[in-house]
Amino acid sequence: MNLYEKIQEAKSYIESRTQYRPTVGVILGSGLGQFVNEIQNPVIFPYKDIPHFHTTSVQRHVGRLFIGRLEGKTVMMLQGRLHYYEGLSLETVTIPVRVMKACGVNSVIITNASGAINPDLNPADVMIITDHINVAGVNPLIGPNDNRLGPRFLDLTTLYDRELREIALKVGEKENLKLQQGVYAWYSGPSVETPAEIRMLRILGADAVGMSTVPEAIVAHHSGMRVLGIACMANMAAGITDEKVNAQTIDKNLNQARSTLFKLIKGVLREMA
Repeated sequence: MNLYEKIQEAKSYIESRTQYRPTVGVILGSGLGQFVNEIQNPVIFPYKDIPHFHTTSVQRHVGRLFIGRLEGKTVMMLQGRLHYYEGLSLETVTIPVRVMKACGVNSVIITNASGAINPDLNPADVMIITDHINVAGVNPLIGPNDNRLGPRFLDLTTLYDRELREIALKVGEKENLKLQQGVYAWYSGPSVETPAEIRMLRILGADAVGMSTVPEAIVAHHSGMRVLGIACMANMAAGITDEKVNAQTIDKNLNQARSTLFKLIKGVLREMA
């Protein structure tokens, strides 16, 4: 079965079990899965039940798809994501994004937990992604291209949609939210970057670093969807301070960032056309 057929099978499974037809997608990163509680009257699909969806092996990534109403929009929300470092192919990692598009989603909000490289960023800050640097050495579009899914050669100049970023900044100003903007770098993980790697990324122009988002953003853009990327600073990246990365600090910072992130997403949904 080829990729297109897998997508159509997953789409048929979902659409046969709900009357909802989503137009906006949301991918929730590490420690951010509680946002599904905001959805009104959701239909819930565990990943294990959806054809060709892989279950996640990562703690804090539950692995469920929600469809329902939020701020006047019908949304499809992924509670937990798949990662390349789990040993999965990038096709498997990004199939949920392809299925979003097949189900009618035309804009997707992709969130993550990141390490802050730019010293002007602080733990718990929320950063609108303006661009990315792919240092993982792989690309989700490698392999045969199916023109039904998108073009062979993809221009990424406008990957992170300017209009959606402007909406996010206006919501931040209206809601008195502290928002940053910057460039996100993707490392494959699961090991955390070394201080030398962080120094390199800082020279290259990265403001934050993480282990996700870029594959999904590329595939969403390839599919013709608008992309808004939002990174929550879980910690300062290795070597920026003397503090080592630990779970307790990350949880504390993400708890602080969640309030800003959730208000931001709801505001963006209200303002989107």
